[in-house]
Amino acid sequence: MGPKSERVYRTIREWIAAGKYSPGSKLPSERTLSEELSIGRTALRQVLAKLVNERVIEVHGRSSYRVPDRSVTTQAPGDLEPWQIHGERTLYDNRWVKLSLVDVEPPGVERFEHHVVRLHHVAIAAVIDDQDRVLMLWRYRFVPASFGWELPGGIVDEGEDPAATALREVEEETGWRPDALEHVVTYQPMVGMVDSPHEIFVGRGAKHVGDPTDLEESGHVAWVPLADIPGLMERGELMGSGTLVALLHVLASRAAGPSPTTAA
Repeated sequence: MGPKSERVYRTIREWIAAGKYSPGSKLPSERTLSEELSIGRTALRQVLAKLVNERVIEVHGRSSYRVPDRSVTTQAPGDLEPWQIHGERTLYDNRWVKLSLVDVEPPGVERFEHHVVRLHHVAIAAVIDDQDRVLMLWRYRFVPASFGWELPGGIVDEGEDPAATALREVEEETGWRPDALEHVVTYQPMVGMVDSPHEIFVGRGAKHVGDPTDLEESGHVAWVPLADIPGLMERGELMGSGTLVALLHVLASRAAGPSPTTAA
């Protein structure tokens, strides 16, 4: 965009940030904006398209724009019942994986045994530097028999704080020590059958303290530009749900505007 478009872009963002147009309110028509901001309709549409892409505004219909109302949330229904658990028996158990049969009874359904795989609690970290690059590992995974990019992370030891795990794993696998990490989400990667809580952390800045010490888990260490992430995703070069969830959070946060984990 040219200087005039950049000026208009900043002006509209400032209007919304200052509350001139509140959440859920409609922006003036393109004609009104064009006249008020002294910009041509074609250039204005480019600015509006950028704001839509960044989710600062939403488009309704052909050329009607609104400020998103993020205070509106979906209400969870309150009339559903949880499944009843009548017991559990172990089929296999070792230090890495436990396979059980759980006696369950969904509401209105005859009870049956459901397989459940219990894995470890995991912590994963996305560390961003001041050049908008993310610290990643290119390594081979024999289960899918392929190479790919991953974020550093690993198993939370018994009694260990997941944040401490994330910090430790980044340093052990990459040789970089994060300045700080912020927890952003906990999720289950395969909620229908596998129990393995994944904790996602995001931080900005790290100090190089030496070579990786976890040789089994380390790979080729690189700072990957965030701008390259959508292309890597499209080519299937990002491995693991934790890597995808963390990077999607980072990209979504950047599109929504500055935050503690993405601001310079």
